Amino acid sequence: MTLDLIFDLANVFVLPFWVLMILLPKWGVTRRVMASHLPFVALAAAYIYGFVNSIDPDTAEAFTQTDLTTITQLFSTPAVAATGWIHFLVMDLFVGRWIYLEGERTGTWTVHSLVLCLFAGPMGLLSHIVTQWVSQRGKATDATVSSADPATQAD
Repeated sequence: MTLDLIFDLANVFVLPFWVLMILLPKWGVTRRVMASHLPFVALAAAYIYGFVNSIDPDTAEAFTQTDLTTITQLFSTPAVAATGWIHFLVMDLFVGRWIYLEGERTGTWTVHSLVLCLFAGPMGLLSHIVTQWVSQRGKATDATVSSADPATQAD
């Protein structure tokens, strides 16, 4: 199997998980599928394959460098770029799964954060953190107002 094929398959492989979390979050199948770690095992295997096949003495040395020029040159090779992209797919899906599961656990709305995470993982994560904070703050304010409202208290 070529790295090009693995790259293409990985791109398609993640899509059903995103569709389930974004469009069918309350469906029992979605909950069961997203509770599993198996999708990450498959993606990690694709990543390991790409990583092993992109390492040679030059790339191994380049991975030890932290300057932008070296990293740019390193990622200009198709094998490293494909492996890096699969890394993004794995990590963005993992973060998206966490957002989904946290939203289910806390009752926080997640669709906007999941869409952002699909296209720009860290922005989706930040969106969810802010949404959860605002949601929790709103619930705390509602609880404070309810407890202070004499109409809601028993005689």
